[in-house]
Amino acid sequence: MKPYSAVFQRLAAMVPQDLIELDEWRRRLAMLTSALLIGVLATLFAWAADFAQRNFAGLVREEPYAPLLLTPLLFVVIAALTRSLAPASRGSGIPQVIAASRNPDGETTAGLLSARTAFAKLALSIAALFGGASVGREGPTVQVAAAAMTQVHRLFRVRVTPGVLIAGGAAGVAGAFNTPLAGIAFAIEELAVAYEQRVAVLVMGAVMISGLTSQGIAGDYVYFGHMASALPLHVVLIAAPLCGLAGGIAGGLFSRAFLMLRGPGGRWRDLLGRRPLLAALGCGVIVAAIGVFGGGTTWGTGYVPTRALLEGAQGSYWFGPAKFLTVLATSVSGMPGGIFSPSLAVGAGVGNLLTPLFPSDQSGAIVLLGMAGYFVGVVRAPLTAVIILSETTGTTSAILPLFATCLIGDWAGALVCRERLYHALARDFMPAPTSPPPVIEEESRYT
Repeated sequence: MKPYSAVFQRLAAMVPQDLIELDEWRRRLAMLTSALLIGVLATLFAWAADFAQRNFAGLVREEPYAPLLLTPLLFVVIAALTRSLAPASRGSGIPQVIAASRNPDGETTAGLLSARTAFAKLALSIAALFGGASVGREGPTVQVAAAAMTQVHRLFRVRVTPGVLIAGGAAGVAGAFNTPLAGIAFAIEELAVAYEQRVAVLVMGAVMISGLTSQGIAGDYVYFGHMASALPLHVVLIAAPLCGLAGGIAGGLFSRAFLMLRGPGGRWRDLLGRRPLLAALGCGVIVAAIGVFGGGTTWGTGYVPTRALLEGAQGSYWFGPAKFLTVLATSVSGMPGGIFSPSLAVGAGVGNLLTPLFPSDQSGAIVLLGMAGYFVGVVRAPLTAVIILSETTGTTSAILPLFATCLIGDWAGALVCRERLYHALARDFMPAPTSPPPVIEEESRYT
């Protein structure tokens, strides 16, 4: 019996290993399927968003004053639908993924990343663009991508870990902007609480597959178009600190105002929360009035005027402050929609305000640095900002000036608003802690 006993022992020892390999293949298949799905969803969302903005622009050309009625009405309808059908779809979507990654198995996470929430996020964000709201699609794509990862992994009976959600969010950024490296950087700076090697592999795999899928469908495009201009060193030594300070302070002011109006513990949060539909109506009136009487450049994501400024076109100095107000009003309204693209547009307006200080042939590069300073002041992710702007403009000559601007902008933004915006907003989607979490001062990064 000993020979047979030895055989049985060997077979018994082999079974767990086979099961481990089977689980590993299931995980790989779930990651492959969900990353492909994210690439397709990101591309379809981009097409739908562009379609919505084109139709709204056509309406404005035919009926210039129609948004005074349409935009406030849509703000109220979308806010009401969000509150009644999918409250977890409100806002950017990135805070939801941050909150979900802290406790992937919790009941709260199931609602944040459900198929219903993802569908509402897509539909209501597109509807917001039909009304000229200053929303971006990148934040919503992050939430939808994490939801797709979650649903596919559950379909394959694979456990959803924080790494899976982080990989999904990163793939969403890569698919939305067509910027694979920025997806990885975003995962490191914003989504990952503790960045480990296994998470790195998941992130890079998901980003690669999602990016290749979106490129295969939409083509290998550059989001803002190629920029060829470069700044001489003596100009960089002036422009980088100036754009970093101006952009970082302005971005910090946006974050501080947003948290004061809608953030956890915000001074005006309870007042706006008592009459949410009235607040949405007021925000819609502000967005409509600025859009109609401010030249029409503030509608939607702000992509068209931003690209024009990057190409050296002369833009209105009113654009930056006006876009700042419309993005803030849209965000405060409570409707679904991101702030990535709109923040880049506001940053372009900040850079445009500084262009008179420099030669006209350098205006595009100054606008680019303004975008970096402001974006970092809001999002507080300097590495992500550098890579996104490098990839979306197809330029490598501005990487070092961008790094300098972003580091200064991050410091300036922290002086104005200590809390990082997305992480502060994520507390709204987390279960109430039994004891208050420790306060970590942002200034420690620079001490």
